[in-house]
Amino acid sequence: MSTIKQLILLHQQGKGRKTIARTLGISKNTVKVYLEKLKSLTTIKDGKGYTIEELFRMEHPVLEAKFHPGNPAYKDDRYEDLKARLDYYFNELKERGVNKKLLWEEYRQGNPDSYSYSQFCFHLHQLQIARRPSAVLHHHPGEKLYIDFAGKPLSYIDKSTGEEIKCQVFTACLPFSDYSFVMAVRSQSTEDFLYALSCCLHELGGVPQALVPDNLKAAVVKTNRYEPEINRALEDFANHYNTTVVPARVRKPKDKALVENQVKLIYSRVYAKLRHMVFFDLSSLNVAIKEKVRDHNQTRMQKKPYCREERFISEEKTHLLPLPVERYQIKYYRELRVAKNNHIYLSEDKHYYSVHFKMIGSKVKVIYTRSMVYIFSKGEQVAVHIRNFHQGGYSTTKDHLCSQHQHYKDRSPEYYRRQAAKKSAILHKLVCCIFEQNRYPEQLYRTCDGLFGLERKTEPTRFEKACQMALDCHNYTYSFVMNVLENKMIEVQSTISEKPLPKHNNLRGKEHYQQLELNYKTNESN
Repeated sequence: MSTIKQLILLHQQGKGRKTIARTLGISKNTVKVYLEKLKSLTTIKDGKGYTIEELFRMEHPVLEAKFHPGNPAYKDDRYEDLKARLDYYFNELKERGVNKKLLWEEYRQGNPDSYSYSQFCFHLHQLQIARRPSAVLHHHPGEKLYIDFAGKPLSYIDKSTGEEIKCQVFTACLPFSDYSFVMAVRSQSTEDFLYALSCCLHELGGVPQALVPDNLKAAVVKTNRYEPEINRALEDFANHYNTTVVPARVRKPKDKALVENQVKLIYSRVYAKLRHMVFFDLSSLNVAIKEKVRDHNQTRMQKKPYCREERFISEEKTHLLPLPVERYQIKYYRELRVAKNNHIYLSEDKHYYSVHFKMIGSKVKVIYTRSMVYIFSKGEQVAVHIRNFHQGGYSTTKDHLCSQHQHYKDRSPEYYRRQAAKKSAILHKLVCCIFEQNRYPEQLYRTCDGLFGLERKTEPTRFEKACQMALDCHNYTYSFVMNVLENKMIEVQSTISEKPLPKHNNLRGKEHYQQLELNYKTNESN
């Protein structure tokens, strides 16, 4: 029983004020005020009033309101004046730079008895709440997937250049379980957006009945409150996964309040925990993100006896639609001409992809996805490459090059050693000596090419003798071997006979040159 009802009951029993105050633990003045209020309520005046029985039948909050009606604002004369201006103040708050403090100062001018700043803000806030009430949305398991991009990017360091590469962060959540998915992609383009969305669906293990993206350009071509124009690629994506797309209303963040709140949580539970870590590629960044998001999904929720992952697995996952057999990949089509270097130039990547050299000058059809590049000519696939985003780079297949270009790309010291060993042992020895020199490799390659040319034009015996002369003279150059062959120095050397020295007694052995002091013996006759 409430204190007021106990007070009325004791008063009906004939108890005095002091006894009632002592029994209920309140002051005598409080008892006096309550009894006076009771008297006014039970007095029938103009057909209005209550009996004691009616007061006892009232619930406690209703009865308390009868005894404590308070001082309603609408009974204050100042309220009427402020009420007439509230609509004006409400609209003025939409203007840039206008705030409640400024409006209150304008309100105070000429009204010394006006409301204080706190009361002014209270009444204005009450109007704002009345104009923008919030509804409680009840979500069904597996019904929707909210999609958005975080406002702040993450980054990794390019190993080759040391450049910091900014990445956009894709965020999605199922509103029923609040289960989250986060992934970093290169940009907010349609291609990267759909790739991240497909990874999300495969991570969830199923497809929701509807996708609810924000009004980003990758998803919505033209925004409209009632019938937004969906991106054609996103429509194809939805058809592939047997789902539908229902974009959020323009400038209505409450439509996707859960994913907006997820972004705030991701900032503290993913961004903040990765702030001191350095990554050198996108895949390692996503591995770290996935680990932190898993911890987020396994964190016990406030005021709820479960975590997001538990609710998702137990109550929502089974309601998702099955995934298709193959993943969706957006395809782009181009018709390009093969350049003289037997490569096509894909302007989207600013990268070159090779085609067989016989197709130089002809037009080819190119179909490329997020990961692959396919090249067709006359209805046949003539080349396929892994898509490369290195600007100005070349993706070249060796078999697409002509024999001269293949030879040029294959050049290396080991290549020339192998080729020389196939021709002769003397030439192999000479080539090994060539590469032992401390000279620029391009010069040595040309020397070997020249020697191989001489070997093809020259009789083997003569060429081997010329190479042997180059080894004996320690002159490992193409010009030396060529001069030996052109000047027929091999034949001249073979005709020169060695003439013996005349016999004499003036011979010195090694002992003579090893002595520190020379002792010459002279004939006594001299």
